[in-house]
Amino acid sequence: MKKVGVVLLNMGGPDSLDAVQPFLYNLFSDHDIIQLPKLIQKPVAFLISRIRGKKTKKYYEIMGGKSPQKEQTLQQARELQNVLGENFKVVVAMRYWHPFTEEALDELFKEDIKQIILLPLYPQYSRTTTGSSFNEFDRKIKKYIKSGKYTVISTLKGVKSPYYYSSNIPIKKINCYFDNPDYIQAMVENIRENLSKNFKDYYFLFTAHSLPEKIILDGDPYKKQTEKTVELIMEHFKGVRYSLAYQSKVGPVKWLEPFTDQEIERLAKEGVKNLVVIPVSFVSEHSETLYELDYLYGSMAKELGVENFIRIPTLKTHPKFINALKNIVIQNL
Repeated sequence: MKKVGVVLLNMGGPDSLDAVQPFLYNLFSDHDIIQLPKLIQKPVAFLISRIRGKKTKKYYEIMGGKSPQKEQTLQQARELQNVLGENFKVVVAMRYWHPFTEEALDELFKEDIKQIILLPLYPQYSRTTTGSSFNEFDRKIKKYIKSGKYTVISTLKGVKSPYYYSSNIPIKKINCYFDNPDYIQAMVENIRENLSKNFKDYYFLFTAHSLPEKIILDGDPYKKQTEKTVELIMEHFKGVRYSLAYQSKVGPVKWLEPFTDQEIERLAKEGVKNLVVIPVSFVSEHSETLYELDYLYGSMAKELGVENFIRIPTLKTHPKFINALKNIVIQNL
């Protein structure tokens, strides 16, 4: 039976302390994130990973020795597989650590695939996340085909082609779902489920991964899409004060602001005592949530006088989120 292949795309994270440096090397080797001359990209990535590796290991030691993103993403894939049924094959392709895209392809083509849907676990599009994962998929599937693992017949009868887009298997790339009603509803319910008191007693601070400002000025839609996601969520929480900030800046260039830690400082000075921090660009836990938000910013908020600091967990396998992913897949068949 021919099946629809669904490839969940995510960043990935080190699954042990020994994996921290190679993970960072893969990350900083990505030309979609750091646009250095390609001749020096890998040597610079090696140097950065060596310099940052020891410091970053300490983050993961606090988190228990690894990132939970792999396990959580694989669980998301299992849950999505369950709701989609036997006519689909769901696999996971991580960008910077196992399971890599080539591993996902090996798993995918154990089945007779009639269509492929690339479904990023980044709700908002950026060339540094979704775009990078798409580019990696394009590169790997071409190599996969050239290796002879998968035979492709082009639209010219009997002529073999090394390019997947000449195949009779259509590939659909889902760019984003930042304003998808099912995704928004999942976010809303997740917030409500994790607030024990009246939500109007709290200030909502949304936080997203920052990007270099130049990327946005070059036309990347990430900032506008993130702002729209927040706006749509807040339609369900009328009367609540809120703002959006950005975290995880790396390097000396100017990044999107305000930064999350600076926003927490501002709110504490203004007398905010009940603060809800809501990760808006992450759907699984990793260093930015478990270390940066919970460990660093949570401690900082309490020291600054915030009495109730609540960090909303990421969606993970929230039934509404899995249902949203299912509906997105079905709509893109």
